[in-house]
Amino acid sequence: MAKTPVESINVFWHDGMLTHNTGKGVFDSGMDPGFLDVLENHPENPDRVKNILSILKRGPISPYVSWHPGRPALFSELLSFHTQEYINELVEADKAGGKMVCAGTFLNPDSWDASLLAAGTTLSAMKHILDGHGKIAYALVRPPGHHAQPTQADGYCFLNNAGLAVQLALNSGCGKVVVIDIDVHYGNGTAEGFYQSNKVLTISLHMNHGSWGPSHPQNGSIDELGEAEGFGYNLNIPLPNGTGDKGYMYAMTSLVVPAIQKFDPDMIVLVVGQDSSAFDPNGRQCLTMEGYRGIGRTVRDLADRYTDGRLLIVQEGGYHITYSAYCLHATLEGVLNLPLPLLSDPIAYYPEDEAFAVKDGWRPPPSGSLKLNYDAAVPHGGTGIGVGIKDSEGKVVWAMSKFLQGCFSVEVCKALALREGLCLAKMHGLSVS
Repeated sequence: MAKTPVESINVFWHDGMLTHNTGKGVFDSGMDPGFLDVLENHPENPDRVKNILSILKRGPISPYVSWHPGRPALFSELLSFHTQEYINELVEADKAGGKMVCAGTFLNPDSWDASLLAAGTTLSAMKHILDGHGKIAYALVRPPGHHAQPTQADGYCFLNNAGLAVQLALNSGCGKVVVIDIDVHYGNGTAEGFYQSNKVLTISLHMNHGSWGPSHPQNGSIDELGEAEGFGYNLNIPLPNGTGDKGYMYAMTSLVVPAIQKFDPDMIVLVVGQDSSAFDPNGRQCLTMEGYRGIGRTVRDLADRYTDGRLLIVQEGGYHITYSAYCLHATLEGVLNLPLPLLSDPIAYYPEDEAFAVKDGWRPPPSGSLKLNYDAAVPHGGTGIGVGIKDSEGKVVWAMSKFLQGCFSVEVCKALALREGLCLAKMHGLSVS
């Protein structure tokens, strides 16, 4: 299908979201050990979105941006995803002047109002699309939301903005919705909210960090597949540290695109976090602007193919004050299908994708780059996966295979095989394409 540029992206924003003050301390702890002269801002602070806001207003992409006001969510709207008991807990915490809801997650004065604005602004962005006023909308919101589960807060998140928008789409007649989460952390809250639904395909590409405590019991592994009618509708793609642009695009084209083709959604929600970038303090995935640009193009193509171009983008993490704004700019350039980059990467050069090429004296053959091949089979009583790396002439230069006990789908096996292949390439210094 021919790619056509969209005239504008509808950006939804409200200044009230800047009032959420997360404080200072040692990283996200809020603690002062007493021996540091300079305490840093909490990673999820207003400055991170101020730069995104300003780059959209005054950066090269500004002519393509149409601005719309956000609004607070109604309590009745929150109950489409969260339980009444959980909402009551947050309201009481706000009345008491705030508290640390879980590790690193502080409900301070004005935090609850900002959370309601983030949720309502995201709902307004989705409704803009559903009502036919625009094809593509971006909810620039904070606090983030994809870790918030129906019954608890987690990872700087109180209300699941994307989850609420997905539920609105379902309630408005969308038969099937897909969520593509590229934040560096597993979108556990969104997955949990639709874990038993076959109407929502949740896909998460994330750093292989596992569970981090009682507020985040999910580990983001490939065997978290969903339950009941939702079994097989949660696709986790945990990636090794340093995966980079090529690894992410390989995962997108080899796993995400086929899964969406099979699901055939009516709406796409892209959950973006720039904490997968090469310089983020909270992630180690080494994506550059070009990687984000490529993901944006791929998702736009999926929207054109399956949802008549309808695409909601929801902001999540991203904690490098400058580079997060640049990476968001690049993502939207990709979504716009612009023929040339509007903004150059200030990094200029990052050797991420070439880091595979030389290790322990090994160099790839001069005849060309190597090809990563992987496959899966589901024989009776278990699952087999195979990973091979071939040179340009088709000769296998490295291979491995595994047999897994248990019943897994071919899609899950391929996700595991991809991860094993990328880890294998890094371990042995192989340059893969």
